Amino acid sequence: MTALTDPRDAQVFHFVRHSYANGVAELVYAFDGGPELIERIRFPDAPALPAERQAAFEAALRLLHLVAGVSYYKAGATTQIQVDDGEPDTATAELLDALYQHGLAEFGYRNGLEMHERVRFPRHEETIDAAPALGLPQRTLVPIGGGKDSLVAVESLKRIGAEATAVWVGNSPLIAACAERTGLPRLNIGRELSPLLFELNRLGAYNGHIPVTAVNSAILAVAAVLYGFDSITFANERSASAATLEYEGRQVNHQWSKGFTFEHTLHHYLHQRVAADLHYCSLLRPYSELAITRAFARLGNDYGDVFSSCNRNFRILGPRPADRWCGQCPKCHFVFLALAPFMPKPRLLSIFGRNLLDDETQAAGFDALMEYEDHKPFECVGEGAEARAAMATLAQRPEWAEDALVKRFARDIAPQLSGQNLDLAPWLQASPHHLVPPRLVAALDIVGGE
Repeated sequence: MTALTDPRDAQVFHFVRHSYANGVAELVYAFDGGPELIERIRFPDAPALPAERQAAFEAALRLLHLVAGVSYYKAGATTQIQVDDGEPDTATAELLDALYQHGLAEFGYRNGLEMHERVRFPRHEETIDAAPALGLPQRTLVPIGGGKDSLVAVESLKRIGAEATAVWVGNSPLIAACAERTGLPRLNIGRELSPLLFELNRLGAYNGHIPVTAVNSAILAVAAVLYGFDSITFANERSASAATLEYEGRQVNHQWSKGFTFEHTLHHYLHQRVAADLHYCSLLRPYSELAITRAFARLGNDYGDVFSSCNRNFRILGPRPADRWCGQCPKCHFVFLALAPFMPKPRLLSIFGRNLLDDETQAAGFDALMEYEDHKPFECVGEGAEARAAMATLAQRPEWAEDALVKRFARDIAPQLSGQNLDLAPWLQASPHHLVPPRLVAALDIVGGE
């Protein structure tokens, strides 16, 4: 076998081949003529695939191979890309160009790489007939991430009586506990990254954030065809479409694959290339983070002891917090701040085990959330204006006003925000923009209901 070398020296990244057998999809990649990087996706208790879904399954599997390659491509970020089993058509290549350029924008920013100049997928002109409807059963895959948003989506679907299955990718015990608490049927899909990827990292490969929501979305598109579901409903909010920062005239968005642009692109692609009756959407797209947090607070105590949005719980490598909330990261900061206007203070403190807003050492973290003398963190958090509105609301609440960081905001920061709208109410209003299929639209009213 060819020896592993630093992939930053590679010239070409190859999408080598993909296959499926007995519930296991195998996705193969390589740099130049180097060793094969083999990823496996395991679909538990996979049923026999009906003949009428075979073409759709192959289209979804090919898309998965091309999308999941982002985890490996970024190790070398080559300027040449080759798809060994046949160039994609123009529409597929354009989707991939957008995903790799925008989804790796943060990675490029941190590594000093211009992804718009590096990424261009090969393509050939081809006229492809639109995919037919498959008569997929009216069942919904609802991805569970362990945090508040997906649980709000679950409860909204349950309240309209939609047939849904909680699904997650990977082996997180925290997510498994949340999924079990929902009471829904559960589907846990396994994803095994090539172990050689970690060896490449050791040799000096480029590393950084990838658009993992896009990868999971492609996995679930395969699952929907395989198991028979007509909809995949993520819990991505409208705040996800807001850029983290702007750099040299380009927007860099940590959450790009959670944003509405990607959702709209993939929704249209799946309709055209996989199945006309396969819907991909976010059930929470019309709502801000604050509106969703309010909806979560209204769920009562059902999930308080199992949910967590702290990303340190979901590391592949490295230490994890001793409990569900590290109390130090941007996700902990934002969820605490966003819940505070809507949840009784004792309940919130019992969830986190401490009062993050009464800790002066946390000031810099909350300043970044409010985009005060810093840009928004590279994390899945709400907009700076949302954080400012939440903090301004707490400054008017006697139970919060004397806490160190709330008092500091009122004294030092709020006077500099003269003329800004710090009202909470506009953030609780729904946007009309979403792709939720008609049979699930009633769930939107439950999320935003007074």
